[in-house]
This record gives sequence, structure tokens and C-alpha cells, in this order.
Amino acid sequence: MQTNIPAPAESLNDASLWGIVAGNMLTMAFAIVQQWPVSEIMWIYWWQSVFIGVANFWRIWNLTEFSTEGMTMNDRPVPETPAGAQSTAIFFAIHYGFFHLVYMGFLFSMSKMIDMPPPTLIDNILTAFAVAGFVASHLFSLRYNAARDFKSKKPNLGSLMFYPYLRIVPMHLTIIFGGAPGALNLIMFIGLKTLADAGMHVIEHHIFRAR
Repeated sequence: MQTNIPAPAESLNDASLWGIVAGNMLTMAFAIVQQWPVSEIMWIYWWQSVFIGVANFWRIWNLTEFSTEGMTMNDRPVPETPAGAQSTAIFFAIHYGFFHLVYMGFLFSMSKMIDMPPPTLIDNILTAFAVAGFVASHLFSLRYNAARDFKSKKPNLGSLMFYPYLRIVPMHLTIIFGGAPGALNLIMFIGLKTLADAGMHVIEHHIFRAR
């Protein structure tokens, strides 16, 4: 019987997976050197999460062949046309954007409760580098996997709207409940987040490539 479970070597040879891991390791290195609190690191991962949404918006907007089975908007079936894909992309952007606005408010509230000192210029520069590392890794992943995903089936438009949440929720649960002071705890915290991030990356693209 044929299965769609990827061989371990196949996942390990995925260059886009190692790009995601490298982005996390860059953040870990900066966090240890600068002794960042978890709340500072959460802002970097918030930006990573935002760009995951941007990449998915681009993926949906540019679809040419897809299925809308079981999907409706305003109690009407979504047409399997470029206009249907683009209106869905806009709806996704609004919904996903609102989710991250609420999350932003949570991060601001956390920073005020902790009474953190303002970040230094070096902190801001390294944070920008860490965010850029994640943007580069996810942009590479989008381009790298474009010709590999959905070769055996048409993507379902409704499912594509859901996948980013499937991707980021385990990642952010790890962030919220895994943080504690200390360099060793920081390494364990970012390590767990990296595992969640990499694991969901593998699962997502396995689903995209399943027959």
C-alpha cells in the first residue's frame, strides 16, 4: 500500500526547512549576546508570523487552478476564477491582520506589566537583522516550494486560508508558555519554538504535496 509519509531524508534535504531553522538560530544568538527578555523575542516572532501571512496572501492571490469545494462567502459559492482567489486573499488579509492587531495589543500590555527598559540602538539593529533573517528564509521557502507544492492535486482555497493559523498557533503557544529567565532557559525556549516552527513547516508542505 502506498503512503504519503515523507522519508526522513526527504525532509532533511529540504533547503527551505534549514532556512527556517537558521532564522531561529540567528535570533537565539542575538538574544543570548544581548540578554534579551522573552517579551523582546516575541516581537521578532510576531513579525515572522506577519510575513507568513503575507506569503500566504501572495500564494492565494496568484492561484490560477484551485478548488472551492465546501467554501462559501456571504452564503454564496466562491467561483473558481482569479477574481474568486483575489477576493479570498483580501478577506484572509483582513482576518489575519485583525488577529495580529489583537496580538500586538497583548505584546504591548506585556511590555508595560514587565516595565521593561527601552531597547538600545544595538537592540533595535539586531532585532531588525533577526526579522530580516526570517523574511529572507520565508521568501526563499515560498519560491523554493512554488514548483513542488500542489503538483498532484488542486489546492482547496478554504484550506489555504486555514493553513497559516495551523502553522503559527503551535509556534506562539510555545512562545507564550515556554519563556523563563536565564540563558539556559532561553536556549530551551527558542529550541522548542524552533522545533514547533520546523515541524509545522514539514507538515504544511507534506499536505501541499500529498496526492
